[in-house]
Amino acid sequence: MGQDPKVKYLLSLTAVRQRAKVVGDAAQAGQLNHFDLDETRMDEVADFVTSVIKRDFGPDRFDTIPPHGRWQHFEAGKVPRIADMIDGWRREACDDMEIARRLVDLFFVSVLLDAGAGDGWRWIEPGTGRTYERSEGIAVASLYMFQKLDFTVKKDGKTPLVDGKALEQLPVDVLVEGFQTSETNPMLGVGSRTDLLRRLGKSLLGQSDVFGEEGRPGNIVDYMTKSTADPARLDILVFWDVLQALLIPIWPHDRTTVHGQPIGDAWPLRVLQKHLRNASTKLDDVDVDIDDESNAEDIQPFHKLTQWLTYSLMVPFQRILGVQWTNAESLTALAEYRNGGLFVDLGALSLKKEALDRGLKASGGPLPLFEAGDDVIIEWRAMTLVLIDKLYSMVLSRMDRVHLTLAQLLEAGTWKSGREIAARRRPDTKSSPILIESDGTVF
Repeated sequence: MGQDPKVKYLLSLTAVRQRAKVVGDAAQAGQLNHFDLDETRMDEVADFVTSVIKRDFGPDRFDTIPPHGRWQHFEAGKVPRIADMIDGWRREACDDMEIARRLVDLFFVSVLLDAGAGDGWRWIEPGTGRTYERSEGIAVASLYMFQKLDFTVKKDGKTPLVDGKALEQLPVDVLVEGFQTSETNPMLGVGSRTDLLRRLGKSLLGQSDVFGEEGRPGNIVDYMTKSTADPARLDILVFWDVLQALLIPIWPHDRTTVHGQPIGDAWPLRVLQKHLRNASTKLDDVDVDIDDESNAEDIQPFHKLTQWLTYSLMVPFQRILGVQWTNAESLTALAEYRNGGLFVDLGALSLKKEALDRGLKASGGPLPLFEAGDDVIIEWRAMTLVLIDKLYSMVLSRMDRVHLTLAQLLEAGTWKSGREIAARRRPDTKSSPILIESDGTVF
């Protein structure tokens, strides 16, 4: 029995951008439920993002901008930890395929642990005493855990890798210790992150045709290079389907389902239902049935962590194996609080009074707070995708014939700009302008 066509559509990259476009059309008509869009502020956003890119990579180093991915987070403090690790592996006569497998192992667990840590969490690097926070802190901490063999049952003392059996039975204490969490150094959702990796282990072990009997993430390198006549050219859409098949079962089970099937980071959105109904929309050859009990017509998919993983895993394939990826343009921006906060902080998006008042009541503080599945947050995330697609062309027009990929814009532009403007506006916390009550498995 084949996959339900509506489920297949909502799991696709096509659906992420197509559904967000419907939300963008509603925004232009002034018909969002929770936000007002001020398109006159988009020039200011584009100018700011362009200035950050030119400051850091101009006038002649734009071709050195890395694609958005986990690799550079491991280099926090300008320490080439990955390069040094690869050099060590090569001295052990490790070939490129095995190096790629090991990097995929590391990136897999590190990315899936990379949801928001909270504004107060810090991690101190052993030996150097350097302090890291947020994504970089999670990255470097996970690298140390990887090197300590915390994610493998093969404790031979020298071969860092990841296997499904170790993940399936991972004690929460491993992450508590690895992330140095305590009452005075709290991290959001440590238990949820542990459960996520346990479910990942089970899913890896259940797909031995891709990940081998040991359920090793790195075995996807062999699967992908053997799945095509030209292993130097791999298709993102094929890769995406493999990752979705692995990851959909691991997300928290209380999320959105269609016909009883979980669909991961995809959420009901009121404005989407209204505008799809009015337009009698048919998307990707899947008819929207407004009477369908699954309510598939009101769901906005994002698949943010899976896309973040895809962007990140592409890089070892490229740098170690020389792979070229086709259909990479199908990937979207990442609907998370740094990219989205940029547009709120610079005034392109603003909360309507009712939503703002509700969020402030929930937080009891100066910034509004909402749960991750709140309609406000889903609308914000959808508009983040819409506005980054619009911003992409605006930034390119300001770059004097320099071409950037969307992955480079995310890395050197929107994500970094969102972080910088947050630090300027809220230097004590550097938080997003809208707070999200997360369980550690979404953002």
